Amino acid sequence: MKTVCICGGGSLGHVIAGWLSSKQKAKVNILTSRPTQWSNTIKIYTPEKESLEGEICKISSVAEEVIPLSDIVLLCVPGFLIKETLLHIKQFLNKDCLVGCVFSSTGFFFEAKNVLEPNQPLWGFQRVPFIARVIDYGKSANLLGFKDSLNIAVENVSQSEKVEFTNWIESVFEKPTHLLNNYLEASLTNSNPLLHTSRLYSLFANRTEPYERMIRFYEEWNDESSDLLVKMDEEFFKLLEKLPVAKGFLSPILDYYECKDAASLTKKIISIQSFKGIESPMKETINGWIPDFESRYFTEDFSCGLKYIWSMGKQYNVDMPHLNLVYEWGSRMLNKCCE
Repeated sequence: MKTVCICGGGSLGHVIAGWLSSKQKAKVNILTSRPTQWSNTIKIYTPEKESLEGEICKISSVAEEVIPLSDIVLLCVPGFLIKETLLHIKQFLNKDCLVGCVFSSTGFFFEAKNVLEPNQPLWGFQRVPFIARVIDYGKSANLLGFKDSLNIAVENVSQSEKVEFTNWIESVFEKPTHLLNNYLEASLTNSNPLLHTSRLYSLFANRTEPYERMIRFYEEWNDESSDLLVKMDEEFFKLLEKLPVAKGFLSPILDYYECKDAASLTKKIISIQSFKGIESPMKETINGWIPDFESRYFTEDFSCGLKYIWSMGKQYNVDMPHLNLVYEWGSRMLNKCCE
């Protein structure tokens, strides 16, 4: 049985730890900054009202106590903590340990290739395997939803080892799992890095006055946001044409939402039930509602998402005027906030 070390104590870390251990799919250890708040017993509740109970083997904040024991490491941390986490565990990794991330589009592969040894085996999910929420930190969580299938990328191992690992993931997560051609297909996406940033720019870039109230992020979506998103998406696909990725591995925004233009995209987005009630990253002041630059919409989607698309556009000399405009605005706002 493989030993998996989960780095991070968020919702996905809880649910994956509970899933793997309760089904005896793997021995599970946890590397977390809050070890005293964890119990060795973890309970997971599924959408079918099933209760799963697993046992965590070891819980620690000290990498040396859990990382050397691992066949597989899985980072379940925000994008802005990926580099820090990799640096923390680097010296304790076995050369054959597969180091991965639960969501690759926040820069995992780019950072791992810079931080870790050149031949360190790497892997990552293209999308998260579960929708998850913590109930009682370190003790229980809700598994709210499953993906119909999973896509992963695996690097720095032989093709036969890639296939073997993909089959293992399919077995332990109990969903059809597809091996992507390379890490770029797991890392590059037109979801949050374009969807969120285009909306943020439309909401805040050209507005000097605070809003009088909290704005709904999706329910009050407008044609300006849609038009910018479509243009950024078109520029993104110009970049993909220059990269070694499979044609069609990703759908353009209009195709994904089954729309023909910006106006129909607006109607579609504001009608999506799962988007209802989601608020914009804003905070209230005595003068009104202003952007909350500490929100993950900013810290993740600019610094750990759009950043990599923007930098590759520069590298490959792709003309991306709208994408550049949005990224450079977001970067200025974040830098100003941190001054």
